[in-house]
Amino acid sequence: MRRVLPFIPIIVLVALGVLFAGYGLHHDPTVQPNALIGKPLPTMALPTLDGGPPVRIAGSLNGRPGLINVFGSWCGPCAIEGPQLMALKRAGAPMVGVTWMDKPGDTQAFLDRVGDPFQRVLVGNDDSAVEFGITGAPETFVVDARGRVVDKRVGPITDVDVPVLIQRLKALGG
Repeated sequence: MRRVLPFIPIIVLVALGVLFAGYGLHHDPTVQPNALIGKPLPTMALPTLDGGPPVRIAGSLNGRPGLINVFGSWCGPCAIEGPQLMALKRAGAPMVGVTWMDKPGDTQAFLDRVGDPFQRVLVGNDDSAVEFGITGAPETFVVDARGRVVDKRVGPITDVDVPVLIQRLKALGG
């Protein structure tokens, strides 16, 4: 038994290496989980950034097609997409922001700095992140008039995405 003990850590490391190599070779890193696509928005209510009463996420777009953007003041890519979100606002795209891992004061300072494209901002929490299946920030959900998620964008919205999203919302009746 004493002869085997020194080799146990090496055996475990080799086994883990084989496991991770097998997973890495067969896993497409560009595939993002889209568990909410085709499903209704979460029904939970979240407080608003302005201190108003909690608002249900599912009703936050008031029955119109629109975008739900998950962001944080600490998120560099969230600041980068600021001009594109403002372009979407100018084009009339209804948009609700949901903060993630943020403090309300930091969120307001961030919006004052990069611009506030949102009709309202909801203060997210750990439960809302789980309900949305958030993997990082920013993430943007395209929602139809019935409150059903029809598309999900991971990462910052780009100049190329703006006309595509506007067209998508128009096709949904927005």
